Amino acid sequence: MDAEEAPETQAKLARLGLSWVVAPVDPNDVAGQWSVYDSADPVTREPIKADSLASVLARLANDPRPTNATRGFVIPSTN
Repeated sequence: MDAEEAPETQAKLARLGLSWVVAPVDPNDVAGQWSVYDSADPVTREPIKADSLASVLARLANDPRPTNATRGFVIPSTN
């Protein structure tokens, strides 16, 4: 994935409650390739295996819940 796809992937992971981190493969090249890691620290992080990531994202793709749900109140009219 690239820098444009990274925020969407990070949002999907957050929806699932995963603390995985989407970050550049080379921390000095944010315009390059990005991947998913177990932590943000570039020294100690480990990449999430592609098959695990694909499985998680496929499960999310089949999730019937809306992706842009909001909370609020319904106030009935007085008429």
